[in-house]
Amino acid sequence: MQIGELARRTGASRRSLRYYEQQGLLETERTTSGWRVYEERSVQRVLNVRELLGAGLTIEDIRQVVPCLDMKTEDFLACRDSPDEVLAMYEGRLASVEARAAELARYRTELVERIALLRAGRPDEELGEVLRRSQAGSAT
Repeated sequence: MQIGELARRTGASRRSLRYYEQQGLLETERTTSGWRVYEERSVQRVLNVRELLGAGLTIEDIRQVVPCLDMKTEDFLACRDSPDEVLAMYEGRLASVEARAAELARYRTELVERIALLRAGRPDEELGEVLRRSQAGSAT
């Protein structure tokens, strides 16, 4: 199949597909006129790459699970090609996400405190209501 068909079937842009190829995550053949031609298995591979990127993994992380990328999603999640390396990669990415979440929580606390200080001079609005709106906004 050509790049347009692969893009349509996976929801990935043509630019993303070319990038995945450049990064070694997607294989393609070329016709004599230079057109990219993908095998049917490329559909599942691209879907898995997109899912992993959506879960917060990086291209570098995904390179560690390339042997598993052609599996169906439910099988891929249990891929045991190199379980120690994959587990370490997932744990490392989780640690990065948790560190970023803690950083965002600190930012939120700082912003709430600054808002509270600024609102203190406005008796027409209750601070409790401002904080409830803030918490409701962060829950979504």
